Amino acid sequence: MNPIPDDVLRIAHSDAARTLAALPQPFTVLFQRADVSVELFAPRGTDTQKPHTRDELYIVATGSGVFMRAGERTAFQAGDLLFVPAHAEHRFEQFTPDFSTWVIFFGAEQPAST
Repeated sequence: MNPIPDDVLRIAHSDAARTLAALPQPFTVLFQRADVSVELFAPRGTDTQKPHTRDELYIVATGSGVFMRAGERTAFQAGDLLFVPAHAEHRFEQFTPDFSTWVIFFGAEQPAST
């Protein structure tokens, strides 16, 4: 499936999931343009993410669970959108084995506040 052309019209979740299943890491970058990056993310067992330097949106593709952001928790399911500002601690918890989510990083890199 990779590399993805700059003028991609469609990326099917099924194609992205097959690509991701063959990789050792739980994510794959599927599209990048200017200040936007799109990935498919499917943690295996435990989500070990660290805070990122850009804002991000998650659009849950499959599965359900609990999402933690900065100490606050909320249940999620397929179709939900979750927002994480840059540098916020966050992770997926108690997620189903079929869980996967689109990740959209956007905006400029933000330096850590002092």
